[in-house]
Amino acid sequence: MSYSIDLSGRVALVTGASSGLGTQFAKTLAGAGAAVVLAGRRVERLKALRAEIEASGGDAHVVTLDVTDHDSIKAAVAHAETEMGTIDILVNNSGVSTTQKITEVSPEDYDYVMDTNTKGSFFVAQEVGKRMLARARGAAPGTFTGGRIVNIASMAGLKPLSQIGVYAMSKAAVIHMTRAMALEWGRYGINVNAICPGYIDTEINHHHWQTEQGQKLIAMMPRKRIGQPKDLDAVLMLLCSNESHFINGAVIQADDGFAI
Repeated sequence: MSYSIDLSGRVALVTGASSGLGTQFAKTLAGAGAAVVLAGRRVERLKALRAEIEASGGDAHVVTLDVTDHDSIKAAVAHAETEMGTIDILVNNSGVSTTQKITEVSPEDYDYVMDTNTKGSFFVAQEVGKRMLARARGAAPGTFTGGRIVNIASMAGLKPLSQIGVYAMSKAAVIHMTRAMALEWGRYGINVNAICPGYIDTEINHHHWQTEQGQKLIAMMPRKRIGQPKDLDAVLMLLCSNESHFINGAVIQADDGFAI
């Protein structure tokens, strides 16, 4: 039996789309037929990604977004809906980290991580969620309403690791945020779920896996390997699909078993 997920007619907003997992998520959604809004601060990189998606027959639009700026969030979401139509899917992906011992964390370090990973993710989801709720409450019978919100957490939110304590805290908050939103919004057809990726090879950390420390970390993993961005495609597509209406408040590990 073959099975495919078709997102034609849906608009998806992907934050942090200029690199890493965000870029992969955007390509995957566009490949499934969604019109994708590419959001982030590095606009030139977003434009290059848009060109790549359009060259493959997809539909994409670029908006400037700084998730640490509440006015920027409101403006970006409004712009996205003006240009592309109502947002049906949000992939809440923006995130940052620092590497240091707990005793070395400064207030500036703490705010840097929390403002993006927790506060920023919350207010992006809130802004999109408000619009989804308004449509669901005022829609005519038979009209498609609801939506899919996928928060990108981390296996570190389930299993804290040394020297990324604040990052782990921020992602644990995203996990609980996901459940709280799912509880309040599920009755309106808005499904809110989280993906907890494990170690994924991206341009930001690619060099690390060749170092002695990186090799030691790989040796700690259940199957002695790290993931590739495309390894998250299946779970992303599941959670964004129309067919996932019975999956709400789920926190799905995609870490090759590392957090067990």
